[in-house]
Amino acid sequence: MIELADYPLPLIFGLSLILILAATEFGHWLGASTGERSSNVPTLMASILGLLALMISFTFAMSLSRFDARRDALLAEANAINTAALYARLLPAPHSSESLKLLRDYVQIRLDLTQRKASAAEVEAAVARSDRLHEALWQQAVAVAEQERGLIPAGLFIQSLNQLNDIQAKRLAAGRNRVPSIVLLALYGIAFVALAFTGYAAGPEARRWRPGVYVTGTVVAAVILLIQDLDRPTTGFIQVSQQPLIDAAASLAKYMQ
Repeated sequence: MIELADYPLPLIFGLSLILILAATEFGHWLGASTGERSSNVPTLMASILGLLALMISFTFAMSLSRFDARRDALLAEANAINTAALYARLLPAPHSSESLKLLRDYVQIRLDLTQRKASAAEVEAAVARSDRLHEALWQQAVAVAEQERGLIPAGLFIQSLNQLNDIQAKRLAAGRNRVPSIVLLALYGIAFVALAFTGYAAGPEARRWRPGVYVTGTVVAAVILLIQDLDRPTTGFIQVSQQPLIDAAASLAKYMQ
């Protein structure tokens, strides 16, 4: 199975546009060679274009829902980090300052990934570092709980760490939840057939059939590219705003002054 996520978006757009336009040319050649058109051709063309529109709307909704899930997970994680930082400030020294430093590093790992288009290996390495930092935070909480049993801030801090761990798992799941490649390939297949029918319907018309059909093919290729862009959490052009994490990092910096 071809994984479209493994290929850069400009390459996918260029190849898909060439194939779509080639399909229109093939359809036009086939229509011109047959000479006469069946009366069913306009009906078939309208049906396949309607199916293409339905598939585009269905796939766009899939990718947009995944984009929204990643955005909501990021906001939830930023809120959980802020909550953990507030409870960390209530811990006795030196656990308070150490926990704030670990939380600062925890946020910085995520922000570093947004400075560039991270590969899958870099994302996995960042997740491993986050897990080590979470374990270090947990050790800080355990140390406070052992020293002063019944301390309310320690219990609240432990609870916030559990929430942070759960949200990290949800955010990872949201980032890995992609539109299946088979759906995108089926969408491309329907687009090729639809544009071929469009070219076929214009077969007997020897002049000026290309501008409208070519514009339609270009728009279809661009919309399918947009769907794939929304579905790429780290390598696409459309990215979830990292402002909640930036604000969390700024708050941590003020707490540590």
